Amino acid sequence: MTTLNGKVALVTGGSRGIGRAIATRFLEAGCTVHVAARDGAMLQAFAGSLHVGGDRIVTHVADLSTPAGVADLAARCGDSDILINNAGAIPAGTIESIDDETWVEAWNLKVFGYARLIRRIIPGMYARGSGVILNIIGMAGVANDYNYVCGSAGNAALIALTHAIGARSPDRGVRVLGINPAGTSTERIERLMRVQAKQKLGNAERWQELLTDLPFGRLLAPEEIANLALFLVSDQASYLSGTVVNCDGGGLYR
Repeated sequence: MTTLNGKVALVTGGSRGIGRAIATRFLEAGCTVHVAARDGAMLQAFAGSLHVGGDRIVTHVADLSTPAGVADLAARCGDSDILINNAGAIPAGTIESIDDETWVEAWNLKVFGYARLIRRIIPGMYARGSGVILNIIGMAGVANDYNYVCGSAGNAALIALTHAIGARSPDRGVRVLGINPAGTSTERIERLMRVQAKQKLGNAERWQELLTDLPFGRLLAPEEIANLALFLVSDQASYLSGTVVNCDGGGLYR
């Protein structure tokens, strides 16, 4: 069984969906987990639903779309052995429908938020000669989609960021990796598909009709991403860095 006993992880966007599943899995593996999100009530509800002893889960209300929010979280969690960048939900839309304000707001959280937090956390990892950074990105970065252009461009940037840093970070004992989840069974997939259903079918309520030809006949489960994340940050994947894993059931090639 893979364990993270004695390790400290920071999971952003950890109050719901994939982040919540990762935080839960890491706790089960013996890790101390700092969970950050904007919604304090959801964070507290999540922490209250768990049965872990002592102070192995610590919640942080943080707005990671701002440099100040990133700096504050990094000051509180700068000694983390593991960083899971997961905060951010870029909206669906075409180049015509996504305006400047929406584009900048989305990238401030998911693209610049990831880069800023890495820049704050990685020096401590370098100084200790160990650490793992795992970026939760998205398949749109490789399967570019006109109807998700802001997310496709942002995810492609994060894939490049992961490749570039992960190529040289092992020189200082640190691994940097990524996961590209396919459509995952969360609240967010419904929001995205509703936008596309309105564009393609003229009715947002018909969003489930667009979920066709899925590998294994279903969406990806958040717990499956959490299991992959646990493997990637563990010593079992000790020679992996600069790698971004497509977790899509082969959907990219269908």
